[in-house]
Amino acid sequence: MTDALDATDPLAVAIVVIFLFLALCAALVLVTVAQRRPQSSLLSVAAGLVLLALVVVAVLPYNVPVLLGAILAFLGVALAVLGGNPFTRWVLIAADGRTTEGPRGGILVELAADHSESRQEEVLRGGTTIGFLERASVALGILAGFPAVIAVVVALKGVGRFSELATPAARERFIVGTLASLLWASAVAAAVWLAIW
Repeated sequence: MTDALDATDPLAVAIVVIFLFLALCAALVLVTVAQRRPQSSLLSVAAGLVLLALVVVAVLPYNVPVLLGAILAFLGVALAVLGGNPFTRWVLIAADGRTTEGPRGGILVELAADHSESRQEEVLRGGTTIGFLERASVALGILAGFPAVIAVVVALKGVGRFSELATPAARERFIVGTLASLLWASAVAAAVWLAIW
């Protein structure tokens, strides 16, 4: 009697590769459509596809061949980097839909000079660009077998943003946004890493 989960079965490996490729492509299309304005339905399906891919590769003992693994790695990094932006914005809207975005990609917070006068200032500018770079670093680090890069990114980001975290709104947005961004990049990269290694 043969084992039902033979890790060397070429048909089973092909099915896993095709599933992963289609799941990552579909998620990439969904997050690309949601780039301008995060839509709950699209992002829920994309997150579900990433989670399903992660579960499939965690449970099944199939390793993807090197060339196909490189294609999946490229696709995974693209999904981690590009998909993290609408996913993070979606989570931030769900966490606090009242925060107003500024013209330079930051958020507008109320700063009270004294009790009679308050003014708005944009903090956490450049968050979109920083998010792309942080997700690229995390995804590439995980795929390279160096998951400790997450700690380096968090430390670097925290030190770099420290002076802008004076208000509760800025602190909350920083923490929620960073965690959502890292969670997305880590989940996508972990699915690809488990398939390859």
